[in-house]
Amino acid sequence: MIRGNLRLIAFVVFWVYAAPSAFSQENGSKQLADGLRPLLKLLSGSETRFGVAASLQLKIDGKNVPVELKLVRHDDASFDLDATHQDYSVKIRRRADATAMALPHHRVVFIGKGTTESEDHLKPKGILGRLVSPASIAAIYTPLVATSDASSVAPLLMQLLKVKYDATSQQWAVGNNASFKFGEAPQIVSVKVDDHSVQLVRLAIGAPAAVDDWNGYRTVSIERTELERQLVRGVRRATEVLAPGPSLIAPEQVGRKVDHGELRWIDGHRVVLLEGTPDDIGTAHGQLLHDESIRCFDSVLYSFGTVQTIVNGRWFRHDLEQAYARLAPHIPEHHKQETRAMARALDRDQKLAEVLNVFPEMFHCSGFAVFGSATQGGKLYHGRVLDYMTTIGLQDAATTFIMAPKGKIPFANVGYGGFIGSVSGMNAKAISLGEMGGRGEGKWDGVPMATLMRRALEECTTLDEVMDLWKNNPRTCEYYYVFADGKTNRAVGVAAYPESVEFLQPGQSHPLLGDGIKDAVVLSAGSRLEELRKRVTKLHGQIDAPAAQSLMCRPVAMNSNLHNVLFVPEDGVLYVANADHSQPAADRPYVKLNLKELLQSMGTIVAAGK
Repeated sequence: MIRGNLRLIAFVVFWVYAAPSAFSQENGSKQLADGLRPLLKLLSGSETRFGVAASLQLKIDGKNVPVELKLVRHDDASFDLDATHQDYSVKIRRRADATAMALPHHRVVFIGKGTTESEDHLKPKGILGRLVSPASIAAIYTPLVATSDASSVAPLLMQLLKVKYDATSQQWAVGNNASFKFGEAPQIVSVKVDDHSVQLVRLAIGAPAAVDDWNGYRTVSIERTELERQLVRGVRRATEVLAPGPSLIAPEQVGRKVDHGELRWIDGHRVVLLEGTPDDIGTAHGQLLHDESIRCFDSVLYSFGTVQTIVNGRWFRHDLEQAYARLAPHIPEHHKQETRAMARALDRDQKLAEVLNVFPEMFHCSGFAVFGSATQGGKLYHGRVLDYMTTIGLQDAATTFIMAPKGKIPFANVGYGGFIGSVSGMNAKAISLGEMGGRGEGKWDGVPMATLMRRALEECTTLDEVMDLWKNNPRTCEYYYVFADGKTNRAVGVAAYPESVEFLQPGQSHPLLGDGIKDAVVLSAGSRLEELRKRVTKLHGQIDAPAAQSLMCRPVAMNSNLHNVLFVPEDGVLYVANADHSQPAADRPYVKLNLKELLQSMGTIVAAGK
């Protein structure tokens, strides 16, 4: 559902920003200007009262998906926007004094009244500048569509893309996969890209309905600033994810130091070294990863959160806050202190930062450990595949943290800016951990999974201590893990529920996992489990680091593969691959990081800014 919704947005972004610019120099600018003029009047805002409808035919995951969009602008402060899909729908009414977001499939409406204090508001005038991020390639086109002077825009646009005009069909062709045609009133333009198409036509305008007139709907009051910020930032972050610009595709790789922290780039991989007290670490985290952390927050709260609200009919932030209220008593105070210090450095609400850090508890990958007779020389290799929502852009914040918290065990945490918990990590005592989500959403009266993982990295020196941590603490939801200890060449698979915890020993058979494989723990599901077991069996006795990495290739990893990690805990080494905007992690190169060497180099960052 999420991938389909984001593809829909991507297609809309294309025809709004790309289609108007695709005209050949060989045709006169007057012909181009005549076609552009009605569209530019709408996009630029020079036409303050209008109605348009867009009928989209999308092909998503092999299926034809019709979507209907309707937009009526009443004046500079007011508009109605309806989007209808077979599985979801949303209606937005904005007036000068209130905004409503209604979900007809759920018969619920969220209403905010009064003024909007945030700069992220939905007032129609100049809205493109707020909806399109400067970090998106789409921002190049924003100034062009913000003007209604088609005669000036046309010659400039003809220089950007080359197209061929078919006089017989009166259509413009863009390459081999796109075409469009300007029509006579009421049709404005029709666009086709591959198997997707859109028809844009004029609508008659009626009297605006009252913003709170929703007969039969359940009403939920939301602060208007929050409601409009949710929608604006959600779309703006989506433009970055769906149409990333150079700063996201190829970020500037410049290292820097602050007190208690350092940002390094190692073979194109973002590595942040942090040490000290919770306040020291949190502050340095926010200072070194300001933009990455904000993008991570915006991806989760605004882009993903808006989609989830539409899909399930509940205000996403409310769900997060309710989960946090039950999880908070089980989170160590020093973790909260670190999160609050990070939020202060980011100039963001501290409570919100704490709430967002329990995000993995809301939703529920593959993992293995091989050693002894399964590997060359008997060395333990622990692989972890994270298949988790590349569609919301978390890869923009991908960071491996090298942590030396005061009074705790140092560790490596493969994570994301703005997130202090762990889902993949290895400590200086040769303990490595990887998590795989399950079900059980709503069972939150325990220690958050990512908190328990980080506690193990900070506190545990043996595999038995890790197992005791899981047995002796209240657990949430349903999670599966692989734990390993490079000192003793031991590993276990774990099935953890709120009511119980089960440990799967190497070579042990299981009804859900099949027959045991000697000196191996193999966890996954469905066809991915079948393929992973086949690979481990075929390479048994020959596995080294490159072979262990190959175990995590597609299709064991999914399209949503966010990161892959191979831990070699005996050597203090980890190999990390992160997804980018065009490839899942499994198709990306691995970067070798030596935890021992990185920790030894951290003495220079204690007071780097002095």
